[in-house]
Amino acid sequence: MATQETSNTSELKNFTPPGRDIVLIHGLWLTPLCWENWIKRFNEHGYNVIAPAWPGLEDRTIDDIRKDPTLLRGLGVEEIVNHYDKIIRSLSRAPIIMGHSMGGLITQLLLDRGLGCSGVAIDSVQTRGVLNLPLSTIRVAWPILSNPLDTNGITELTLEQFRFAFTNNLSEEESREVFEKFSIPGPKRPLLQAAFANFNPNAVTKVNYENINRAPLLFVASGNDHTVPASINKENANRYKTTTITDYREFPERTHYTFGETGWEEVADFCLNWAVDQTDMFESQAVLH
Repeated sequence: MATQETSNTSELKNFTPPGRDIVLIHGLWLTPLCWENWIKRFNEHGYNVIAPAWPGLEDRTIDDIRKDPTLLRGLGVEEIVNHYDKIIRSLSRAPIIMGHSMGGLITQLLLDRGLGCSGVAIDSVQTRGVLNLPLSTIRVAWPILSNPLDTNGITELTLEQFRFAFTNNLSEEESREVFEKFSIPGPKRPLLQAAFANFNPNAVTKVNYENINRAPLLFVASGNDHTVPASINKENANRYKTTTITDYREFPERTHYTFGETGWEEVADFCLNWAVDQTDMFESQAVLH
């Protein structure tokens, strides 16, 4: 199995009290359960981790969602962003925001609103203006893109589709275990909104690439990701034309399942160590100004 092994030098920085809040945002076809390893690791090092579900998924088990996903019908990017906006504004201190896939897009939009002290977009769906659309991305999204008029519909991946989209480094048996543990139906609207954003000047996925007031942003890409290939993340990062820090890091052998596959600790530690370092600088500069 060709996966990136955990680095022996991976080490997470402890945070002295009062602990920093971290908001984790999951992506399409998943629930906050996908963050279980990251939550435990960050909590053990003194961080307060919040991983809210998307609207319509709160307080529901994966089995419940699979049996009745109708609450997700019509759910779009704006509703998801507003949901996390409200949660973040209720906190006493600006949190670190991390999101995976569609959650990475939500992270970018939240930072553009002035929220968060730093942000990490992992295998992020693109914001408006990114033109790169690899064939593998089209293949993953085809069950949705093939019928763009069904904007309020629900989509569900088969095991074969899930393996191509998420776990292409794993065997079929290993993929089945991940699929059965994590996969749920999802709303079509967010992916359609992202896919056709460049045809809409007022797209909900639009950010101000010249926003000098947003917090530092890190893009983390996976070199073997079929769903959001590294080339999309690289172009997305390069679209930002501001003095505010925008960094990019690629893990060459990893997939869209980077949050759970072998070596996830290295990715998690890198993301948080970067975020803590940038937060310290960002907040010290804010005090000076």
